[in-house]
Amino acid sequence: MIPYIITWGLLAFPAFTSKKNWSKTTLYTLLFFLVIFIGLRIEVGGDWYNYVVDIEQYKNRPFLAEVITEPEPFYSVLAWIGSNWGGGIYVFNIVSSIIFSIGLLRFCRIQPRPWLSLLLAFPYLIIIVGMGYTRQSVAIGLEMLALLALQRKKLPEYIGWILVGSTFHRSILILLLLPVTTISPTLKFFNLIRTGLITGGAYGLYVGFIRPALSVSLVYYAADQMTSSGAWTRVILCVLPAIALLLVRSRFNLDRIENRIWTCFALLALGSALGLALGLPTTMIDRLALYLIPLQIFVGSRLPETRLFALKPVAWKQILILLSFSVMMVWLLFALHAYAWLPYRNLLLPL
Repeated sequence: MIPYIITWGLLAFPAFTSKKNWSKTTLYTLLFFLVIFIGLRIEVGGDWYNYVVDIEQYKNRPFLAEVITEPEPFYSVLAWIGSNWGGGIYVFNIVSSIIFSIGLLRFCRIQPRPWLSLLLAFPYLIIIVGMGYTRQSVAIGLEMLALLALQRKKLPEYIGWILVGSTFHRSILILLLLPVTTISPTLKFFNLIRTGLITGGAYGLYVGFIRPALSVSLVYYAADQMTSSGAWTRVILCVLPAIALLLVRSRFNLDRIENRIWTCFALLALGSALGLALGLPTTMIDRLALYLIPLQIFVGSRLPETRLFALKPVAWKQILILLSFSVMMVWLLFALHAYAWLPYRNLLLPL
């Protein structure tokens, strides 16, 4: 547990004292650290052994005939390389951590308070998702790159990042529905573009969430031993910034595109809570809510300047930093599957 607390502390100090943007040196240093921290971990993460077994299954499989034709080919290629050329799960983890970290750091860097953004991402997005849901963490890293493109009104780039993300985890295709609310009706071929996005998003919803929910595996997930016991907690962590955004959107100084993007995220967060209340499968909602985590970073980095509830920026920073620490410690101490992350082990640290 100590490595997690030390790392959190190293992020918390500049999160409280600094509002400056990162230099390139800082950016590359953070990237190097995250790749080491995430990519060189040993037996850390709830799906560690599942990935080990899955990657081993690619041993001696025909590359051209089978591997690159699979539904999520980039994952298959990395697994095949690790299994046949050496490195195993570490090759997969290192490459995945690079992609995830680049997306996360670029997203944090453009926020008003980059250090605070990264600190808010640390307890769940980095520790749990980055070191547990490895394939989906890559998809989320690419999602954040896509969101940056969409905010700059670069729709083809947005679609490109989402499609690349789908080669690791097809569920990300559901995010093709997001630009439907942002693209201008005056755009040439608007109806054709909208139809394509809706079709792709519907396919992502089906293959990522609906079909698994109907499968035998998710029937088993619905049993007590396989429910996402912390789903309510994780969804609430998205609902709180969603409510804050909807309350004081005018204080965020968002342009039209940004306002639509993050309002959609806020409404989806509220919809996730409604889904849980209505009894939808918790694992399905939990996995869908992972794509809403950028909302926590976006809102949290801007919240101090809103003076919501008449609190000064320094008070909001203290609250957010305390919340970050609380989320990390409560999860590490009390989460059902926290044992899979404890103790933290790394190839560069003595056992």
